Amino acid sequence: MWWGVAAALLANTLYSLGFVLEKRALTSLPEVTIRQPARLLRLVLGSPLWIGGSLALAAGFAAQLVVYRTLPIAAAQGIFVSGLVLLVLLSARLLGEETSGRERYALGAILLALLMVVLSLREGADTVSQDAPYQLILLVCVPSLAAGLWLYGSAERRARNRHRRPTTGVEYGVAVGLLYGVSSLAIKGVSSHLTTSGIGAALLDLLSSPYPYLLLFTGVFGLVMSQAALQRCRASLIVPVCTTVTSLFTAVLGTLSFGEALPGDPLRLALRVAGTALAVAVLLTMPKHDSAPQPPAPAKELASP
Repeated sequence: MWWGVAAALLANTLYSLGFVLEKRALTSLPEVTIRQPARLLRLVLGSPLWIGGSLALAAGFAAQLVVYRTLPIAAAQGIFVSGLVLLVLLSARLLGEETSGRERYALGAILLALLMVVLSLREGADTVSQDAPYQLILLVCVPSLAAGLWLYGSAERRARNRHRRPTTGVEYGVAVGLLYGVSSLAIKGVSSHLTTSGIGAALLDLLSSPYPYLLLFTGVFGLVMSQAALQRCRASLIVPVCTTVTSLFTAVLGTLSFGEALPGDPLRLALRVAGTALAVAVLLTMPKHDSAPQPPAPAKELASP
């Protein structure tokens, strides 16, 4: 269990560092858009700072595989979202981003919600499931992917309206969070196929499951969508929203899909349900328009490629 906790804390650090490095790299690049994915990839792959951030995220992914083999889904999400505090601190230090008083209260409420979820856990009382019916996983993931893509496209259309106030990126964060929620379930599924014996059979079994294909889809679309969103919005707001949605999605639907039972004790059950409800309520009441100072806008290209 303690290996899982250490891996989760390491993943937190790597993810926070990775997002901040990518955001810093994006501020010095020309404006990117999901309508030109090839150009977006060409620009970011030409930035050493962005590559460093992406390597940190990849290392965080590897640590997450260890987490899901040793901790229940709900416990893992509680630790993952606690990394929001580190993300906000790094954003203030390295990006010069400022959060409003309302946003700081919202982050505090999210941490309180996650504390309630963590307090609902008890060592030895929570099971760590290793697999789920493929039909159930697809039933959960396919509509979620469609909803995330639709919401992101809707946010993009509104953002192109020049007369609208600057957006905080909440809609972008929710959309990308849904994709990363599906990715998190896929990572959980992949981790269940990891073994040190019978590697060939395990690989064939993995390739016959939906998990690697869900990871490929969310990896490609998540990369393009998250980079465009990060460039437009503050990392100190969009990443917490994305992380909250991902964690709630994974904790609730992942727990149900993989058959990890909810607490039988009434107090522990109340803490888990109330913590989840509080996090959702905070997300719904976060400001939709940006009033905080923004870092310098990305440079414009002098000529089209």
